[in-house]
Amino acid sequence: MTSEIISQLMGAWMDVQGILIFLCVLLLLKNMFDFRFSNMPPGPFPLPFIGNLMSIGFNDPMEIFPKIAERYGGVSTLYLGRRPCILLTGYEAFKEAFVEQADVFMERPFFPVNDRICNGKGLIFSGGHMWHQQRRFAVATLKYFGVGKKTLENSILQECQFVCEALRVERGLPFNPHDLLNCAVGNIICSLVFGYKFEYDDQRFYQLLKYSDDTFKLPINRFGRSKDSEAEFTEENLIHCLLDLFGAGTESTAKSLSWGLLYMAKYPEVQEKVQAEIDHVIGQTRQPLMEDRTYLPYTYAVIHEVQRFANVLAFIPPRVACRDTTVAGYLIPKGVMVLPMLKPILEDKKEYSAPHEFNPTHFLDENGKFQKRERFIPFSIGKRMCSGEQLARMELFLLFVSLMQNFTFLPPEGETLSLKRTVAIASAPEPFRIRAIPR
Repeated sequence: MTSEIISQLMGAWMDVQGILIFLCVLLLLKNMFDFRFSNMPPGPFPLPFIGNLMSIGFNDPMEIFPKIAERYGGVSTLYLGRRPCILLTGYEAFKEAFVEQADVFMERPFFPVNDRICNGKGLIFSGGHMWHQQRRFAVATLKYFGVGKKTLENSILQECQFVCEALRVERGLPFNPHDLLNCAVGNIICSLVFGYKFEYDDQRFYQLLKYSDDTFKLPINRFGRSKDSEAEFTEENLIHCLLDLFGAGTESTAKSLSWGLLYMAKYPEVQEKVQAEIDHVIGQTRQPLMEDRTYLPYTYAVIHEVQRFANVLAFIPPRVACRDTTVAGYLIPKGVMVLPMLKPILEDKKEYSAPHEFNPTHFLDENGKFQKRERFIPFSIGKRMCSGEQLARMELFLLFVSLMQNFTFLPPEGETLSLKRTVAIASAPEPFRIRAIPR
């Protein structure tokens, strides 16, 4: 009898203990994720302490985020550990946040690593009055040095000649085009912001491309100075601005061109159509000009499809709201990191008939004319969109057309080219080799 009573008491205690544990866990979850109950955007349910890190994974998170967007919509919530993060993946959400509420989403979140590297300076990670003044100065200076003018077009065309000469030296042997393209685009940036160009075999140039200490020794006196102390027009800040311009302007364009050559070698029927159109409009006796875009609709569509399908920059730098606001009807609390992702926008099945295929007709109408798409935003939108967009478009068009005009790109004999990409924020093709056969 005594043992039965003890057993009953133990069972009752276990029941009470289970209830207490359940209530404690529930209270813990409520305290940790109280945002979940305040009209925050939907998203996968987070685990204690680690949030959604297990859901995101570590092998290729770039493939996970679009799936989250597909399930929860263009505005969703993720927990990176115990901190909430707003994932923006829809064009309408981008437009509402970065255009209609541009002043609210102007600031960058604080990252200890970035703060240690750039100390909140430069163009990309600065904010407030400093960013406004630095961006205005950078845009005005780029325009002064030729962006959007014939002088810059001539400079790019000169670099196109150097690239073609370097390719002819390869004599049709397999090579990795990324280093060469990186040099070409890097030299254009160097001539623009430093007033100096390098030979392709100059080791200092390769060090510069890898952000070595030599970057800080380059002449910077081409830029003027200001007495605006709040904007911090100092030599240190200027160097960070130059690094931002050089890094962003070189890497994204060179990687896009690498993808473009890879696609041409992978899809020879597309390359043939591009070359036929260039031969008909430009021929072989002169270099391409920006004004040729109107008469090269298929080629121009191919360049846009390269940018869309390659999607070099899956994410744009994160933002924070300076005050509580709403996007798509959901609360975006002040100070919570907003992570904008371009990939779902550039692969929107409502916008593109075959979003997961390389298909230049995405940018052609039924009459074969180039079709501009409002939702095609590889440079983002709003006040903090890429300040070098105009330069990048000139580089992509003139370099790509020059290469197609002078060479046919083929895979190495007996090899099949892969379209696998590196896992990075700015992704490139996995190292590959192609042959450049002079035409």
